[in-house]
Amino acid sequence: MAHTALPPTKKFVSYRQELLDLQSSDDRAASKRATFELSLMEHSHFVELNGIVHHYHDSGPRDAEQTVLLIHGWDCWWMWWHHVIRFLNDRGIRTIAYDMRGHGWSDNDPNNHYHIDYFAHDLNELVNKLELGQFHIAAFSFGPFVALDYAGSHPGLIRSMTFFNFGYLHNSEFIKEFATNTITFVFNNLLRKLTWWLPAYMFARLVLAKNTVMLHDILIGFKSLGLCAPEAIDQTTRQITSFELTESVPDMVSSVDIPILFVAGEGDSIMTSENTEKLEKYARKGRYVCVPECGHLITVELPDTASSLILGQVEEFSDPSVTLHK
Repeated sequence: MAHTALPPTKKFVSYRQELLDLQSSDDRAASKRATFELSLMEHSHFVELNGIVHHYHDSGPRDAEQTVLLIHGWDCWWMWWHHVIRFLNDRGIRTIAYDMRGHGWSDNDPNNHYHIDYFAHDLNELVNKLELGQFHIAAFSFGPFVALDYAGSHPGLIRSMTFFNFGYLHNSEFIKEFATNTITFVFNNLLRKLTWWLPAYMFARLVLAKNTVMLHDILIGFKSLGLCAPEAIDQTTRQITSFELTESVPDMVSSVDIPILFVAGEGDSIMTSENTEKLEKYARKGRYVCVPECGHLITVELPDTASSLILGQVEEFSDPSVTLHK
């Protein structure tokens, strides 16, 4: 690596101590979950990107011919990809999943800069410091915004992209104001203050998911609420509901000459499959897949399906000279 390894963040140290305590508890199920997560932590690293210490998880063969960089979604963290990581690593693919500034085990930004362009600059620094060369991207929800912003300036490095639950939303003044105020209130004033995971899961099950999710994944999702900076929730919500950004999505998609697979859950009530399908016609090299009986949380609802779709992109576009003909 071309960078100096840094000590872990306080968020990482605190989380690890919680796991160590759980591992030695009498709760066998909790101890088993803790042991698994501690094993994942062995592949965690820390790097300074634009003045902020970031966490990234790097696993799979170091000499792998293909690398997939995984970008988490809004109010999420790298751990949402843990099923995908194992699936791809088992097939000889290197994976790098990182936490954006203010998310997961990455430090919060003392200047509270949580706009897409800052996240994209951080991604550029990560790619440069890890000397990745060419790689694939998989991203969900908010992640594709960051991927597209980055890809617009660095198209030659990306072999393919797979976007989950990302689409072209119709916007209006009412939607903009209602969504911004409601989402920020629900996540910052209600869900983040919960001390028990069940109410958060009930919200996700009723609104976001169409499938029963494993308890471990419920807890992982619940943890992401407390690990995300409140300012990041507020700023990213305001940005993704702004007219400027929503109306620019088609241009962002059409401006990159990279194969993109758009994946939608048929039952996604947040980003409907119809809104995702709209983007296929704007992409120069696009494909669209609708997954039946799936909501907004495909990486934990149907992880094998999500993993297989990423793998298909990697296998089809492992040679940078291959292009997708529409």
